[in-house]
Amino acid sequence: MTSLKTASRSASFPKVPTGIPGLDEITEGGLPLGRSTMICGGPGCGKTMLGMEFLVRGARDFGEAGLFISFEEEKQCLVDNFSCFGGDLEAMIEKRLLKVTQIDLSAAEIIEAGSFSLDGLIAHIEHDIKTLHVKRLVIDSLDALFSAMARTDILRHEFSRLLRWLKSKGVTAVITGERGVDSLTKFGFEAYASDCVILLDHRINEQISKRRLRIIKYRGSSHGKDEYPYLINARGFSVLPVTSLQLNFTAESGWVSSGIKDLDKLCGGNGYYRGSSILLSGKAGTGKSSLSSAYASAACLRGEKCLYFSFEESEEQLTRNMLSVGIDMAPLLKQGLLNIQAFRPNYRGLEEHLFEMTAAIEAFQPTCVVIDPITNFVSVGTCEEVKSMLTRIIDHLKSRGITMAFTALTPGSGRPDETETDVSSMVDTWVALDLKLVGNSRRREIYVVKSRGMKHSHEICELEMSKHGFSLRSLAKEQIA
Repeated sequence: MTSLKTASRSASFPKVPTGIPGLDEITEGGLPLGRSTMICGGPGCGKTMLGMEFLVRGARDFGEAGLFISFEEEKQCLVDNFSCFGGDLEAMIEKRLLKVTQIDLSAAEIIEAGSFSLDGLIAHIEHDIKTLHVKRLVIDSLDALFSAMARTDILRHEFSRLLRWLKSKGVTAVITGERGVDSLTKFGFEAYASDCVILLDHRINEQISKRRLRIIKYRGSSHGKDEYPYLINARGFSVLPVTSLQLNFTAESGWVSSGIKDLDKLCGGNGYYRGSSILLSGKAGTGKSSLSSAYASAACLRGEKCLYFSFEESEEQLTRNMLSVGIDMAPLLKQGLLNIQAFRPNYRGLEEHLFEMTAAIEAFQPTCVVIDPITNFVSVGTCEEVKSMLTRIIDHLKSRGITMAFTALTPGSGRPDETETDVSSMVDTWVALDLKLVGNSRRREIYVVKSRGMKHSHEICELEMSKHGFSLRSLAKEQIA
């Protein structure tokens, strides 16, 4: 039986892939071929950037000539600005795959005998379509073009006429415009005339920058209907879809060691399933970072790569501190098997963390990943936002068969099997650590809360750590007594 999603795609009209990471996924193939797409948003949200990248990727990846028409910025400024994001516009212009032009339409050209007309603009575009065989067009921005006329009825008529003319030429057009005060767009009619409308939003929440993209409409096609985080960085414009809803990850049957033989036995005898997710939770000082370092070290000693994200200790601090529990990370770092990336989460937003971490994973190609601790992300987002981000990371890693270990700090007054980020239901194995006062000393305790698909122990053990490594001691006799 044909799925609804497949049927929807087959019934929709042809699309033009943008080549922009994530955007083609949520549009289910790209922008409407030979039709118009309106991109609206406030200043600084990336409208021009998105339009330019649509042309650059079209020329570079698909060999389609593009035309960028600006009514505000000069050509050289646009070329210089985009080169900061890694786009070599000059080379594409020389190959006649791209043309960037500034059109200074005077009032005399667009207002003839008291009426507004876009014949001058159409003549400019038609000339370039014929000489360059243009397939993709960006007009930036609509507001600058319409500023000379106050009557919206005339503007709407001319705008619709422009879109019909572009459609007759088979040109896929992207048109940018400002967001209105009381409406989606400045003049109110642009979204109705366009076949596809994309809204970009750049907001500040508690001094943290957040960017969101939403597809408002897409005639003749289904599409993602949520808000999606997007990022503009040195690699250009990127959109990250929420996550896969099908949960079609492969289930590995192999095992990886926790790095501690006694903990492997506690989990069922062999450690963790390869490609699974592990949560180590507990209060400060219970040994979460030490256990995650043991897991990372064991992976490297097997000849596998491990990427370790440290949010509280620098690489030198972590390397020095782990010597106290018998873990020597220095040779693993030197061999290139271990990569420690240390930074504070609050120096950028969740979206940037998400993109940078996934980029680091793609660049290093590890088989194991450690994030220590995930609870520090709460400083730059709400618990729901952090949970959403971690869901995406888990899905990203599982889709690549990467085994991941997260540490989570339990609030001082909370139980060891409680977490601030509410990710415990998503992980495959959950190991809780605790501190108990026994006489005049503190005792570390460890137990497995859950471990999917494994016959794990329910016993609470004492965790002993020294320069010789780790060991677990049964507390069964003490509990009976």
